[in-house]
Amino acid sequence: MEHKTDHIDRRILEELQRDSAQSQRDLADRIGLSQNACWRRLKALEASGIIRNRTVVLDRDRLGAGMVVFVLVRTRHHSTTWLKTFRAHVSSIPEVIDFFRIGGDYDYMLKVITRDMASYDEVYKRLIGEIELETVTSLFAMEAIAEQRPIPLR
Repeated sequence: MEHKTDHIDRRILEELQRDSAQSQRDLADRIGLSQNACWRRLKALEASGIIRNRTVVLDRDRLGAGMVVFVLVRTRHHSTTWLKTFRAHVSSIPEVIDFFRIGGDYDYMLKVITRDMASYDEVYKRLIGEIELETVTSLFAMEAIAEQRPIPLR
């Protein structure tokens, strides 16, 4: 379903990116709409697929999952069958929180969250253990300067 957003929709989306747990009443007050009008707009944004879900941002360090690793993968295989198998394999690894097909020197980029180096090594072994990959390069984040920022809507 096609949905053309206006400035009010963008304000709703900005507020929800800031705090998706706020009440509908608080959201309506912040936007300057009645609760019913805000509810109708929310339902339209959800029906169109612009709002896919509402989530909670967790503190990785407090949960003991402070290591972030960006994994670059190069492969010689580019068939539909191989890609389907690879996608399913990577998607089965819960520590892979983001997964992209990219252009450039590498074919795929994964963002992996683990407890420590030993935990990452286990993820690495699972990644390479079931499927043939040409190159796997791991880049270890030293500090998260800006992470999970809102999507700019202007």
